[in-house]
Amino acid sequence: QLVESGGGLVQPGGSLRLSCVASEYTFSRYSMAWFRQAPGKEREGLAGIEHSGMIKYADSVKDRFTISQAITEKTITLQINSLKPEDTATYFCAAGFRTPYSLLLDPTKLDTWGQGIQVTVSA
Repeated sequence: QLVESGGGLVQPGGSLRLSCVASEYTFSRYSMAWFRQAPGKEREGLAGIEHSGMIKYADSVKDRFTISQAITEKTITLQINSLKPEDTATYFCAAGFRTPYSLLLDPTKLDTWGQGIQVTVSA
């Protein structure tokens, strides 16, 4: 089970910190990633941490998004800075057993998903 938190309404230019508690997962065996989906758009991979610890970002967000993991707390965090209206979407945490780095941001390669959390960027 993956449980996301930290979403909400934020003004443009603001920051958010999304958290995903993955209490049943061992990060050395599971790759974790964040995705988002806006209405009418495909699910988009944002950032991921391979089971080895390697981190991957989508080019579109690498300057503003930071992913991290807290192994003891079994939590994956996505820090989002300089939020823009186009960041408005439902954000999802996902896990995949030994998903390789090259496929980290492919939504079809991770098989367990959180329920999603809404992020709205608006003045």
